[in-house]
Amino acid sequence: MFVYTIIIIYLFQIESVRFLNGKFLLNFMDFFIINSMNACENHVNKRKNTRSGFTLAELLVVVAIISVLVAIMIPVFQNQLEKSREATDISNVRAAYAEVSEKAMQENGENTVKVVSLKQKKDGWQSVDTITIGGIMHSKNDGDLANWKGNPVAGGVCEVSYDPDVGVILHWKKSDGSTSNVKVDMKENLHGNLDNTNVLTNLTTHGVTRFEIDSKCPDSTMVKAVEKQIGDTSLMNHGTWAYLGSPTDESGRYLFWTSVDTNAAGADSKIPVIISRASGGYFVSETVTAQRTTKKGEEYVAIVDHIWNDNGFKKYLTGTKYETLEEAYTAYEQKVNEKYTEYKETLPN
Repeated sequence: MFVYTIIIIYLFQIESVRFLNGKFLLNFMDFFIINSMNACENHVNKRKNTRSGFTLAELLVVVAIISVLVAIMIPVFQNQLEKSREATDISNVRAAYAEVSEKAMQENGENTVKVVSLKQKKDGWQSVDTITIGGIMHSKNDGDLANWKGNPVAGGVCEVSYDPDVGVILHWKKSDGSTSNVKVDMKENLHGNLDNTNVLTNLTTHGVTRFEIDSKCPDSTMVKAVEKQIGDTSLMNHGTWAYLGSPTDESGRYLFWTSVDTNAAGADSKIPVIISRASGGYFVSETVTAQRTTKKGEEYVAIVDHIWNDNGFKKYLTGTKYETLEEAYTAYEQKVNEKYTEYKETLPN
């Protein structure tokens, strides 16, 4: 018995990784139990005439060995069970991918959406790093891609949809429909979401010298074009944003962002904002929201009133100039907590 105990402790210390292979553990247990039973039978045969049983020390050793085996087996089986759940989830998402792809080929599948409920109990993937679903490959360090948004979460869902410009999109979300990625990417190039569209080119082609794209403007084709470029970890998923200024000159083009929902705040409300210049630099400032009406008569509240020329931006570009988004957001957060406490709940982090 003592020899078996030494063997188990040795294997547990230096071969813990191999114990993750359930077959090895089960084979070893079979070997241990069978030989233990044989040993016990021999022990009884040798000592049956004396009517003496096992000593207390021997029983304690057996109990200790069984306890060690159980302690090892539980996480092994749990890990195998989680891998099985993940395999089921991947299989179900692949089936949804195939269905959406087929509908997209046969007819206009732009409005086709399949939602797959995930069975896994842990966030992320426990089994393999690179996941392949249809023609989409994704690794843990890839972040958001054109066809892959977010990461799987325990008890979440995968929304499978089709976009004519992108193809099939896998969007991993929480069960309540919110994004599975809560953290904001503070290294994001906020102007890239506009640069990666054809909006600036179209404005220049049509001779537009000044423009405004406010995220609250309903049915705006320019807003929709930008939204397609916004990843799940983008700051622009929160609150209200607007691009303003020159379509050709980066030094005269700006992004205004606030964590505040301007429609909820209402017109003529003073709000905190982060202002990012396309040519570089960030400012933490304040604006007053403005009521707007579209050509169709729909009303919305813009993040800032009309700015007609470059001089109009100067009053907002005062105070400290920050070199990174992370520095600007830290200052913005402090401003909200100290001066705009009514908007504390709007902070994304």
